Amino acid sequence: MPVTLKDVADLAGVSRSAVSRTFTEGASVSDKTRRKVEKAAQSLGYQPNALASSLTTGRTKLIGLVADNFHNPLFLEIFDLFTIGLQDRGLRPLLVNLTDETDPAASVRLLRQYSVDGVIVASSTLMPGFARAFRDAGVPVVHSFGRMASNPLVHVVGIDNVECGRMAARTLIERGYRHIGFLGGPETATSTQDRANGFYEVARAHPEVKATHSFATAYTFDAGRVEMIKRLMTDPAEAYFCGDDVIAIGALSAAESADLTVPEDVGLLGLNDMEMASWENINLTTIHQPVPQIIASSIDLVASMLEDPGRYPESRLFPCKVIERGTLRRLPAA
Repeated sequence: MPVTLKDVADLAGVSRSAVSRTFTEGASVSDKTRRKVEKAAQSLGYQPNALASSLTTGRTKLIGLVADNFHNPLFLEIFDLFTIGLQDRGLRPLLVNLTDETDPAASVRLLRQYSVDGVIVASSTLMPGFARAFRDAGVPVVHSFGRMASNPLVHVVGIDNVECGRMAARTLIERGYRHIGFLGGPETATSTQDRANGFYEVARAHPEVKATHSFATAYTFDAGRVEMIKRLMTDPAEAYFCGDDVIAIGALSAAESADLTVPEDVGLLGLNDMEMASWENINLTTIHQPVPQIIASSIDLVASMLEDPGRYPESRLFPCKVIERGTLRRLPAA
């Protein structure tokens, strides 16, 4: 039989409520009683029931972790960092897959069934309305990898995707490419739109440069490969800025299938700097997104909102940088 709270109380010679207070964060209990209870609990191998504790405190410590792209290997890294980070803070991640969900209200109903204390929307493709729906329902929410705003309605942590688009165009032009292409992710994704806007802003400032664009249907290897095959059949660019690393890796596969050499025949630039991008057989030149810092900052915000739900929303922006590998021409010698 499992050890119960009553067993601990009997051995410690205290009331059951004293045992309950000992294991309830912030509850009042004397040092003498706490020592007796902890000694008895250790002797019996007792562990407090987290679900029972939530009934006492009104806090489940559950944080809904909402995502919608489980086909992208980057999210394995993201989930790993989020779950470890939340658990280190004494919080419990509840992973929710919204791949086929289009109704924010349905997502709110789903998470409220579990009495979550807060929500982290970890997506660059879900519309900002998803995060706002949780805010409107009174649930503390942080949108990780979301669209930046000077006056955000919810907490947003991520990167400046417009600047990443500018960075990508400058990187290609500096390497002597004069026909450059943007091979983005889903056209409806705010991250795709912002990266395309930044890309074209720089391209338009260079009359000698021809810029084209196309969109993959998803941030996946297969979608990147399919779209690159189409581009190679119709006036291909000299180099492409791909919507993210996994699209770029799909494009790399398509180029190799067409007997093209990268970067000699076509150049490729990704975004994210996921672990796979550094593998020797891929060796992808990419724009590094500081994922660990974004996740740590998101956890800090959601944890602080549990203590101060009325905290004013803020945008936390992290800089990116180009990681030189082997899928673009090198910069000309100075």
